[in-house]
Amino acid sequence: MEIVYYIINFCILAAIVILFGRKMIVSIFKDRRTRIESELDEAESPVKEYTEPQKAPVTVEDEPDLTPFLLAENAGKIEKLREYAELECRDLTLSKSKKVRKAILELLRKKIAEKYGKTVSDETEAEYNAAMMEEILSKIALTPGDMAYLKHHDVLYVTLTSAAPLDEKLVKRAEEAANELTDKVGGSISFWLREDPELIGGFKFRIGDTVYDATVLEYYYRIKKAIEKIQLTGDDSEESIHTCVEEMIRKTERKLSVYQLGRVISVSDGICWMDGLADIMYGEVVEFECGEHGMVLDIQKDKVGCVIFGKYEHIESYTKVRRAGRIASVPVGDGLLGRVVDAIGNPVDGKGHIPYEEKRPIEFSAPAILDRSAVSRPMHTGIKAIDAMVPIGKGQRELLVGDRQTGKTAIVLDTIINQKGKNVVCIYVGIGQKETTVADFRAKLEAHGALDYTVIVLGSASDSATMQYIAPFAATAMGEYYMYSGRDVLIIYDDLSKHAVAYRELSLLLQRPSGREAYPGDIFYLHSRLLERSAQLSDALGGGSMTALPIIETQAGDISSYIPTNVISITDGQIFLESELFHAGQRPAVNVGLSVSRVGGAAQTKLLKQVSSDLRTKLAQYRELAQFTQFGADMDEETKRTLANGEHLMEALKQACYTPLEDWKQAILLFAVSGGYADGIDVARMNDFARCLYNAFETRYGDITAELMTGDKMDASLRERVTEAVCAVVKEF
Repeated sequence: MEIVYYIINFCILAAIVILFGRKMIVSIFKDRRTRIESELDEAESPVKEYTEPQKAPVTVEDEPDLTPFLLAENAGKIEKLREYAELECRDLTLSKSKKVRKAILELLRKKIAEKYGKTVSDETEAEYNAAMMEEILSKIALTPGDMAYLKHHDVLYVTLTSAAPLDEKLVKRAEEAANELTDKVGGSISFWLREDPELIGGFKFRIGDTVYDATVLEYYYRIKKAIEKIQLTGDDSEESIHTCVEEMIRKTERKLSVYQLGRVISVSDGICWMDGLADIMYGEVVEFECGEHGMVLDIQKDKVGCVIFGKYEHIESYTKVRRAGRIASVPVGDGLLGRVVDAIGNPVDGKGHIPYEEKRPIEFSAPAILDRSAVSRPMHTGIKAIDAMVPIGKGQRELLVGDRQTGKTAIVLDTIINQKGKNVVCIYVGIGQKETTVADFRAKLEAHGALDYTVIVLGSASDSATMQYIAPFAATAMGEYYMYSGRDVLIIYDDLSKHAVAYRELSLLLQRPSGREAYPGDIFYLHSRLLERSAQLSDALGGGSMTALPIIETQAGDISSYIPTNVISITDGQIFLESELFHAGQRPAVNVGLSVSRVGGAAQTKLLKQVSSDLRTKLAQYRELAQFTQFGADMDEETKRTLANGEHLMEALKQACYTPLEDWKQAILLFAVSGGYADGIDVARMNDFARCLYNAFETRYGDITAELMTGDKMDASLRERVTEAVCAVVKEF
């Protein structure tokens, strides 16, 4: 009975809906169907080509009068090129001031109007097109990428695009030539003929990824590239700008350009995936339609992955990208000295353009074994604890490892300051550092007169992971320029743990599987090929050297974690800075037991090697006895003397920042303290004693000082004279 009741109620409800709600329901579904059909029609329509977003027009005071040149038949073309010029010139590094920007835009417009504002006869343009077609047909060939595409798809797309209708004979010749190419390797072509008035004039012929471009727009692109290379500042007069730009334009001829073209598939987080560009190489530079550049870091079967140098927000899918025809490189030379640059060599210190005459690739093979020689020349840091116990030689790779805030950067700062007047070029690489920290580092170098021979390369924490990844490789390329010129270079990587994090981010964005501790498995190879480029070259190659001081930040003093152990196995030793020593007031906080130099005494002067030969042993004995006697055990006189001597040694090894010492001063102080001559002096007054000792040898014992400054080993006679002088100073003190 209940079921019958439910059925009757349902029928009544259905009748009410049909009678009163039918029109409303039909209206709702009709509107929805119309909207879906319109969206489907829009989706099936051809994809529109990317166009640069419209910007507000650039206002230029006293704009030149172009009326005589703007003929009716060319007005649209000239206006198009004018907008193109304004958009493309907005990021020119030449435009350092409003005045320079205005002059460049004005000159570009004038030249465009003079060259293409006047009517060109059809016969002249036809002759030019015929000549270009002959040149193209003599050069066209299938690339390995085209052959591979034909093998898998049996068809190759060929497009002939012109600004105006072409002669049918030229079109037919182009199609026949493309057919002949594919017939030789098997396959067919799909020939397309297009017209694009935005090309202004001429035509371009595309076979697969390769474009043979003879258009006016390509000519303008080449002019713009030529103008970008002109070195201008905000102080240049309009006359000088006019002369320089006019000269570049005169040298730039309208001729055939050959390049490969691809297309952006997707872009996100500074990573771009592209198709096409089948013949591109790893590390090659690509240029996007908006003017930004990138570097290829991943080549897969059906797509190419690259990292973007600049901003990627205005790069969209389906925009065009072309091969730049060069490997990623940075400017090198003396013009970089005293400057702060980013990872691709652009100045970031506000001092304007950096003149350079040469570029070097950021990736370069390390010197072969036969191209190297033994590390035998000392790289003086001016720090007693390092030069005496963990010496560094020119061409060596010595790791600085320790927790945060243990004085790692302070050590490299003192090392750079100590190179003043020694013909050593210093390069500091800030990876993931705050810009304020690097600015403070630069200010300290300038205050101590060390900025003139130093280059600072910055991949700051605010920069993308791409720039942080490239920074150490770019800095190494800058250093190689000097090394292969026969000069000595000191390069500091601060720090490689942040570099590993940046590479990890890039690797995950490039869809590479993560490895141990979420780092990519090739991080070891990354750092090895970076640090192996530092070497002492053989005399046949000029005898130059590059000394590397990479920095690694540890967590809670754990040097056995993944990245520290990797770099330790690559380098020629490590200097471990201990937090406990640092907080106890021992500066620099060098842990003698965990610090080692695999070059050893070969990187020391004979004098310093002589006076510091037993220093490690004495410090080890002192630390062991100090731990044992802290429980209040009775001590004999020998133990007391060992402890007193150890306390004086530890105090003598303390050193304030920005006070690097010459070798002979280090040797004299260590000779006096290690030999026990200063054991009677109050430990708290060791700094005063050191200053008194240096002053005495500089003023009263000049003959002894002159012999010590040679760095030769002390013979018995000199040792006796030094002992007498030290005892006299101790007695007076």
